[in-house]
Amino acid sequence: MVKQAGGVDERYHMGFHVSWDQFHRDARALTHRLSGLNDKFDYVVAVTRGGLVPAAIVARELGVRVIETVCVASYDYGKQGEADVLKAPNGKFLDLKGENGLIVDDLVDTGATAKVVRNMLPKAHFATVYAKPAGAKLVDTFITEVSQDTWIYLPWDMSLQFAPPITEGAKV
Repeated sequence: MVKQAGGVDERYHMGFHVSWDQFHRDARALTHRLSGLNDKFDYVVAVTRGGLVPAAIVARELGVRVIETVCVASYDYGKQGEADVLKAPNGKFLDLKGENGLIVDDLVDTGATAKVVRNMLPKAHFATVYAKPAGAKLVDTFITEVSQDTWIYLPWDMSLQFAPPITEGAKV
C-alpha cells in the first residue's frame, strides 16, 4: 500500500480529528449508553493501546474497579496489518470467557482486532467509542459511526502546531 503524507494508507480519503475534550465527551456518552443496559459489569478489559483511555473513563463512570488488558497490535501509524496478540488477559478472565465483563476499545475499523478479542472473551459486552461499517457488527455498543475511508486522528497521536493560512500568500 502506498502511504500519503502523514503515513496514512491511501485508502483513507478523509480525516476525522478528535480533540481530548471531544474524546472525553464521546467516552462519557458511551458510558451513558452502557449504563442504560441491564448488564452489570464486574470488570473492564481494555484493548491496548487505544482502549486504555476510554476504558479508564468508562470504568470510573460505571464504578468498576477491576481493569484488565489485552494487548493486540494491528496498526503501525496508518498501516494496518495482521492482529498480533502481545498479551492475553489474565487466565481468570479467559476462564470466564468474558462473562459479566466489558471490553472497551477506542474504535473498530476492519474488525481484525475485534475478532481476535471477541474469540477470547465471547460472553463479554464489547464497546467502542467509534466504529466503521466493516467492523461495527462485531461490537455491541458504540457512539459514533465514521465512514470506512476516514482515518480517525485520536488526540494522543496529534500535537498542536502552526497551520498556515488557507489563502496562498496571506501574511502571517
